[in-house]
Amino acid sequence: MARPSRFDHDQFLDAAVRLTAAGGPQAVTMTACAQEVGAPSGSIYHRFRSRPVLLAEAWLRTVERFQSGYFDCFAAPTTVRRTCRAAARHVVAWSRANPQEAALLLYGAADFGRADWPEAYVRRANDGHQRVRTAMVAVADLIAPGNTPAVDRTRLALIDLPLAVVRRHLRSGEPLPDHAEALAEDGAEALLGPFDSDRRLLPLDFRTDGDAGAGA
Repeated sequence: MARPSRFDHDQFLDAAVRLTAAGGPQAVTMTACAQEVGAPSGSIYHRFRSRPVLLAEAWLRTVERFQSGYFDCFAAPTTVRRTCRAAARHVVAWSRANPQEAALLLYGAADFGRADWPEAYVRRANDGHQRVRTAMVAVADLIAPGNTPAVDRTRLALIDLPLAVVRRHLRSGEPLPDHAEALAEDGAEALLGPFDSDRRLLPLDFRTDGDAGAGA
């Protein structure tokens, strides 16, 4: 009977997250991840054939975990206003609960060597980006149909502003203040205030089958 492996896939990805939080994507090497886990160097190559694959999987696992909970915010039948407050809050609450993964997401796919990723990983990244874009357009069309600036305002309210709330603290290693979630919610509502954001929102499901049961 074959001996069970001492080191699994997620252990190496967890190590990549920790290394990124401490030193940025440049700190994530095959050797460094193996050392972080306490595994022999050859062990990591059994799971990731190259550094671009390791970087792609670390970034994609993190962003998809975040997106799973984010898209849940749009799936409940409630008003646009409440949905938008929930989405803005999720950015901050998830970052508070997962500070090292949130620190990783301060970097984009390009910082993680997207240009060298195998095509399958590029498609996954594009799909996630498109789902976010679709969500922003769908919400904007509900509060201000046909209004192009409403899409930009919605993205600012639900993505850019809550990220700004957490970015400074993550970069300095400071804990998020207790009022950070409320600040993100109130900011999102203020930005969307000029529109009819009290309209009812039908459940909008932007999740994939793989999101079910995923960590949020």
